[in-house]
Amino acid sequence: MNFPGIQLVMSDIDGTVLNDQHLVDENLSENIQRLKAKEIPFVLASARSPLGMFPLTEELDIGKNPIVCYNGALILEGTKNSYRIIKQHLVDQEEVKLILEGIEKQFPQVSINLYSGKQWFVAKRDKWVDIEAAITNETPKKLNLQTLLLEENVPIHKLLLVEETEVIQALYEFLQSLKLKHSSFYLSKDNYLELTSKEVSKERALNEIVKHYGISLTNTMAIGDNFNDIPMLALAGIGVAMGNAPQKVKESADVITCNNNEHGASQAIRDYVL
Repeated sequence: MNFPGIQLVMSDIDGTVLNDQHLVDENLSENIQRLKAKEIPFVLASARSPLGMFPLTEELDIGKNPIVCYNGALILEGTKNSYRIIKQHLVDQEEVKLILEGIEKQFPQVSINLYSGKQWFVAKRDKWVDIEAAITNETPKKLNLQTLLLEENVPIHKLLLVEETEVIQALYEFLQSLKLKHSSFYLSKDNYLELTSKEVSKERALNEIVKHYGISLTNTMAIGDNFNDIPMLALAGIGVAMGNAPQKVKESADVITCNNNEHGASQAIRDYVL
């Protein structure tokens, strides 16, 4: 199979550049430096917040390359202490108010997490918030979210709604009944419901990154391991599925690399770029 010369690599994080112990592929830093020498940007794309991504950019020494946060709701360029917004897609505030009112009336036990730029706001500190804080090493700010929306023009990049599976399934059906015009939502886990603007996807983010650099999609490589990576893999010049990816994800890719415990991301960069 013949592949084009790659001028940009975009990669998912969890299950891709991180192994099952949530540690970075130990061969990746060296390959990123080799990409730098060839002036080929390496871009991370994830549902994570900026604060959840900047430690990885520092560990991998990516420099000021863009990062795709919240699956593309916010694309930043720079470093933790100095960055600018390249592109953002905000959740409609009126729809957020409608959702919060519905949750308060029908699903008061649901843990509500609102993400705005680098900030994480919660309505209450519960076990779900504590679990998320332990995973991300971030600290949320507790406040009345309805009051926040009334008093301030807060840019909303993502809502994360968490509870036991049966409650989240019922909430999912409730959100479907609202027929939201500007927002989309999906289950990232059985009990994790995420909501963003309908404009948000890793596929769209790849398009926006390509325009930022002024290169062709043909000259890009995307690496991923999960269902939300499929459109990105299909769009890129080379779509690389991790060996640990579900079969449907593998079928959408051009090539399959080793799994995330066997340095699959590094292997793909060596095989198809370097």
